[in-house]
This record gives sequence, C-alpha cells and structure tokens, in this order.
Amino acid sequence: MLQSLFFAAPGNPLASVVAGVFGLLVGSFLNVVIHRLPKMMQRESDNYVAQESGKPLPHTDRYNLTVPRSACPHCGHQITALENVPVLSYLFLGGKCRKCKAPISARYPIVELLTGALSAFLVWRFGSGLAGLSTLVFAFFLIAMTFIDVDTQLLPDDLTLPLLWGGLLVNLNGTFVPLNDAVIGAAAGYLSLWAVYWLFKLATGKEGMGYGDFKLLAALGAWLGWIMLPVIVLLSSIVGAIVGISLIAFSKHGRNNPIPFGPYLAAAGMIALLYGKSIVQTYLGFQL
Repeated sequence: MLQSLFFAAPGNPLASVVAGVFGLLVGSFLNVVIHRLPKMMQRESDNYVAQESGKPLPHTDRYNLTVPRSACPHCGHQITALENVPVLSYLFLGGKCRKCKAPISARYPIVELLTGALSAFLVWRFGSGLAGLSTLVFAFFLIAMTFIDVDTQLLPDDLTLPLLWGGLLVNLNGTFVPLNDAVIGAAAGYLSLWAVYWLFKLATGKEGMGYGDFKLLAALGAWLGWIMLPVIVLLSSIVGAIVGISLIAFSKHGRNNPIPFGPYLAAAGMIALLYGKSIVQTYLGFQL
C-alpha cells in the first residue's frame, strides 16, 4: 500500500488525494514561514547592528519557526491544535479568534488551499516518484517566496539558495533536464537579470529589482534548464505588466511605488514546469 502511494504513476487518484491532504498541512506550516522568516531576518539584523556598535542586543528571546507557539496577535491567545486544522478551523471559528473575536486574515486558508490543490495536481501530473515529490518541494518554496515578497519585497537567501542547490541536485541524473543544462540555466538566470539591473540603474539611477530576483531566476534555471529562461522571463514580464497597470489604474497604486517581481517569476516558473515544453516546441520551434 505505502509502496503504491510513494511510487504511484501519474494519474493515480489515491496518491493525488493523499498529496492534497499533505499539501494542506504543509500550507499551514508555510503560513508560519511567511509570517516569521522576515521577522527572524529583521531580528538577526537588529542584533548584528547592536553588536557592532557595542549596544545591548535588542532581541534575546528565542524566536524561530517553532518557538514561540502561534498566538492571536490581538489578545495573545495561544492557538490550540484544534484551532490549527487547515481550512476547517478557519471555517469553524468563522474567521475570528475564539477568545477576542478579532478577524483572522483570509490569507491563511488561501495559502493552505493553494498548497493543497497544487500538491494534488502535481502528483496527478508527475506521479509520486522522484519527479513528482521534487515538484512538491519546488511548489512549496515558490508559494512561500511569493507571499513573503508581496509582504516585504524580499526574497530571502534562506529560500532562494536552497531552491537553487536543490534544482542542481535533482538534475544530477537528469530528472527534469540534463545537469549541463541545469548548471548553465542557473548561471544564465542570475547573470541575465544582473545585467538588466545594472543597465537600468546606469540609465535611470534607480534600482529596478532586487538581488533576490536574480537568485530566484537562477534557481528556476537550475530546475528547468537554460532553454526555459526566455519563456519564464517573457511570461513573468507579461503578467507583471498586466498586474502593475491594473494596480495603478484601479487601486490608486502610485507609479513610484515598487511592485515585487518575485511572484511573477514564481508563477512563470510553475507554468514553465507544467507547460514549458509545449510552449517551447510550439512557439520557439525547439524539439525537446
């Protein structure tokens, strides 16, 4: 039974259901990562600055992805296990804290549902062998980075670099692309946006994107190979332009307010994973 689940071929409904439930649980953890990782980075930065200047450390309490326990930000009520069941707890509580009735952000069940649905679909598409399980890891990292970038306009090295190295390791035996293509993809992904960044900065005196974007595209190149980079850049640019223009036109988003590029890269990377070969063969004329 377990062997049939872990090594299921694509299209196995039971494996997809199990993956969906697992994805809901992982989505709950990703909410913690999205919320806490930027705070952990800021606390580490604050302590470093204080240490360098000879001042007392501002943060001495233990704070990571597991400690302290999750609690309501309004009243401090600690979330119990029954209040932390993905999606169901949110619905049962009516989207409010059980103790103080403060509203709970709909972001939490959205992330859980997105992770669960995507996990089920990926296992349905790729199976539950090495390729399928690898795509789950790929998706989990992209979901976390997407929401962190939306909140903070940061793509943490703690996520981009493991994703990059993971892509190279997964492709040691050519799981998605030959290792040579993966290595070239990682280098070309980083250098292409690095070059755009400096050209834009020299021309305008402004920074058009962050270094995290370079690293994310390098990671996508490591997973999907260099030939997918034009597809990823084109798709992310189109989606980014549409969303950016819509924000400016309909939500009074200032033209000078930066719009994170990471979510569009992440979305384009997922599209390239699922449909990239068809896109390349149909529109670019390459046979893969």
